[in-house]
Amino acid sequence: MVAINFLRPAFTGAAAVLVLLGAGLVAGTGTTADDAYAAGAPVTSPSTQASAASPAPAKTLSPVGALFANGSHFCTASVVHSEAGDLVLTAAHCVKDGMSFAPAYHDGVAPLGMWTVTGVAVADGWTSSADPDLDFAFLTVQQPGNPASLESLTGANVLGTDRGFDHMITLTGYPDTTDSPVVCTGATTRSDTYQLRVACPGFPDGTSGGPWVTDGAVIGVIGGYELGGDTPDVSYSAYFDDDIAKLYASATG
Repeated sequence: MVAINFLRPAFTGAAAVLVLLGAGLVAGTGTTADDAYAAGAPVTSPSTQASAASPAPAKTLSPVGALFANGSHFCTASVVHSEAGDLVLTAAHCVKDGMSFAPAYHDGVAPLGMWTVTGVAVADGWTSSADPDLDFAFLTVQQPGNPASLESLTGANVLGTDRGFDHMITLTGYPDTTDSPVVCTGATTRSDTYQLRVACPGFPDGTSGGPWVTDGAVIGVIGGYELGGDTPDVSYSAYFDDDIAKLYASATG
């Protein structure tokens, strides 16, 4: 059973932190810019992004986006289907205080504005020992004054568990040095008992947390072994099985 403990102090501001103690897994990879991210109303910078009063964007926006803290993006995350429509998946090693999520971020534009991270769910094995097979986190997000759920604006991937190790996936991530994502399609293979790998060039620092997606399901995030790999051309993921399923159930329950 996954135990729930309300442990850590609030994030910067009024955002509460929820730490879920249980088991779980992670991973990721890719390259080439994706024109689909150009959809939505342009905004000049993350600090002046679209407010709740902005017109609802078309549903061509991507559920993948950039995580920000202290004015800069540093990791990648993606919207995962939930009943509340407010759940985002990333790598556990990306978690820090004062995070915000910019869905469909591209070319320095945040078409849906910034969404504040109000809760974090991580596995106890990561909290206690940074177990690479548990390098993932679920984030709860909200945008003050906006009655719409994030998922209703971007759509979402479903969480895929026990899907096996061999897939063709699409990998997306935001390098620290660019303001648009890199995207790659590649074949996954088994790297270790609970780790996958994919050879896909051009995924340096900042792409951690990027989703591995196949047929609308996210089956990994960039992370796990060596926090996602020691080269930008090969990425890793922990295998998503009942551990992450239990954490998801706790995060959405």
